[in-house]
Amino acid sequence: MAFLESGNHTTVTEFILLGLTDDPVLKAILFTIILCIYLVTVSGNLSTILLIRVSSQLHHPMYFFLSHLASIDIGISSSVTPNMLVNFLLERNTISYLGCAIQLGSAAFFGSTESFLLATMAYDRFMAICNPLLYSTKMSTQVCIQLLVGSYVGGFLNASSFTLSFFSFLFCGPNRVNHFFCDFAPLVELSCSDNSVLLILDSFSAGSIIVITVFIIVISYTYILITILKMRSTEGRHKAFSTCTSHLTAVTVFYGTVTFIYVLPKSSYSTDQNKVLSVFYMVAIPMLNPLIYSLRNNEIKTALKRQLSKTTFS
Repeated sequence: MAFLESGNHTTVTEFILLGLTDDPVLKAILFTIILCIYLVTVSGNLSTILLIRVSSQLHHPMYFFLSHLASIDIGISSSVTPNMLVNFLLERNTISYLGCAIQLGSAAFFGSTESFLLATMAYDRFMAICNPLLYSTKMSTQVCIQLLVGSYVGGFLNASSFTLSFFSFLFCGPNRVNHFFCDFAPLVELSCSDNSVLLILDSFSAGSIIVITVFIIVISYTYILITILKMRSTEGRHKAFSTCTSHLTAVTVFYGTVTFIYVLPKSSYSTDQNKVLSVFYMVAIPMLNPLIYSLRNNEIKTALKRQLSKTTFS
């Protein structure tokens, strides 16, 4: 049953996800495309993790964080993509009340953790380029683990905020979510309770993460740029730039999309545009990150060639 009677109200026990389209032909096309993207995402990120684990030349902080970024990307995609693929094959796209809460919480957790990780990686590049003599001390194994744990804890706290808010909502009417997953904004629209305080708290939580992480990234790269411009050696400048370009590309793609989805006023674009951007954010970006780092990072390309030659001649 979609609803259970409770006094003069009805309590929602499941939600209907309206998805991306009702066109059967377009559903089949999207199913094929998104399935291929998901397979590339999982295999690409797993390959990145495995390569970093088995290649001794990649055993330093930058790639330690990158391996966890790859894990987070698998988590972001897996939080929505399998359910989306199933829904393409069904006429009635439903998700249980608890399933919706889990999907909302996992998406918030992985998304916010990725923000913290990208900021941590920017700080790592700052230490490597601006303080090379102190790098091994300032970015010791213990410090790296502390920064990583801090990223996961920050993601967990943000996810807890959104999940607790969801359980505080009273759903007593429509249960049709105008999205392909349980995103926060369309769920708020369905709630019939006064959520003003919770909305302020959740907006503050998400906004604080964006402001803090962007501030760390901007400050880090400002110092990095100043340090690079002071270098006399052209080769040194090129090497410093090459270690940052892949991370800067990933940051630009990630925060550019997040800004359009969660920061710009909803009146500036349609619901359909929001869905497309959400697909890019949760499905495409996790696939792009391993490609960005593998194509623009010479150390990863070199390590990959070594491992392939070992496999070929072993």
